[in-house]
Amino acid sequence: MVNIKLKCSCGAVEGKAVGISPNTGTRLVCYCDDCQAFARYLGREKEILDQYGGTDIFQLPPSRIEISKGKEQLRCMRLTPKGMYRWYTDCCKTPIGNTVSGGMPFVGMIHNFMDNAKSRNTDLGPVLGHVQAKFAKGTLPPDRNHSGVLLGITLRFLRKILMAKLRGQGQPSPFFDSKGAPVSNPLILPPEA
Repeated sequence: MVNIKLKCSCGAVEGKAVGISPNTGTRLVCYCDDCQAFARYLGREKEILDQYGGTDIFQLPPSRIEISKGKEQLRCMRLTPKGMYRWYTDCCKTPIGNTVSGGMPFVGMIHNFMDNAKSRNTDLGPVLGHVQAKFAKGTLPPDRNHSGVLLGITLRFLRKILMAKLRGQGQPSPFFDSKGAPVSNPLILPPEA
């Protein structure tokens, strides 16, 4: 297991993900239109998305994430009033991750916030699946073109969520207080945006 340094592009927000290994989370690439819309909102599509519009994400419990500097820079937005909380830094618009709620022990950490580009495959393991491929830009190579949701990834995700809940790994969370309220009031984008 390793600790992975976390930091935004400008360095105003820093922290670490503790006790990380390929077994502590699930690495996948998501091509959904919401992840693509988030990248556009931040104005950083070229840095966040791969050539097919995918985002490299590592799903882990929030208790493994510590923000040591710049907590006041944490912001979140939602594409709809009941959509995912999409976290980023206010200072330089670096994407951090996606959460469902304060009660769900899950963060989809976005690769841009992890300072481990050279060791990412060793630290996190290989990409286990490519999801929401129907929203990909262009034609995906055959090894990435999965229709619908992958059963194995879904079962792994559900097992990890259940174990994290049983182990109390939803708190502490850098994104929600102990009562489950977000630490930053979410901006809800109007439909025209």
